[in-house]
Amino acid sequence: MSAIRVVLVDDQPLFRSGLRMLIDSQDDLEVVGEAGDGGAAADVVARERPDVVLMDIRMPGVDGIAGTERIMAAADDAGRQPPRVLVLTTFDLDEGAARAIRAGASGFVLKDAEPEFLLAAIRTVHAGTAVLAPSATRELFEHFGGRAAAGSAEQHLGTLSEREREIFLLAARGLSNAEIASAEYVSEATVKTHISRILGKLGLRDRVQLVVFAHERRLVS
Repeated sequence: MSAIRVVLVDDQPLFRSGLRMLIDSQDDLEVVGEAGDGGAAADVVARERPDVVLMDIRMPGVDGIAGTERIMAAADDAGRQPPRVLVLTTFDLDEGAARAIRAGASGFVLKDAEPEFLLAAIRTVHAGTAVLAPSATRELFEHFGGRAAAGSAEQHLGTLSEREREIFLLAARGLSNAEIASAEYVSEATVKTHISRILGKLGLRDRVQLVVFAHERRLVS
C-alpha cells in the first residue's frame, strides 16, 4: 500500500520542519513538497500531485484561502480529483477556516493539536469518509455562516429520493457511515453508495461541503 503523499504549506520554515519530521516518521505518510504561501502551494501541488495538503490560513502574500481556491480551480480545469486540503489555524472559531472550507477545504485542525490527532486527521481526510470535527464545523457556520440561502427544503433537496434525504440529514449532523447504517437499518456499503449519489446530485465535493450546504440553508438545527 503506497504512502499518503502530503504537501506542507506554512510561512514559517521551522514549523514546516517540525511537521515534516512528524509526518515522515510514519510508515504510511510521506511529505513530498513544501511551500511558503498559497501561490507557491498551487505550483507544488500541480507538480507533485499530493493526496493531502496541510494549509496554514494566515500567510503573507497569498493566504491559505486563496491558495485553496487556486488548488481547487486548477484541479477542475485539469479534470482531475483535487487533493484533500486540511487547514491549520490558531483559533478554534476562525472565520478564515470557514471561508477555506467554503473554498473546498475538507476540514481544519488547530496548530497546537496533539501530534497523534494531526496524524489521524491527515488519514481521516485522505479517506474522505468522515467530516473532521463536525461539531466544530457547525459552530463555525453558526458564527460566520451569514445570511441563509433562500428557498425551501424541497427546492434545495428536490432531486433527492426520500431515503437519500434521510441519509443527507444524518450526514449533515456529522454521523459516521456506521452510525447512519445503524439508524437506517442498512449496510455501510449502502450508505456509501447513497452518499456518493447525494454528493453527485447536489454538486458537492465531499461530506464537509455537505455539512456547509445544509447549515447555510438551515436544513439542520
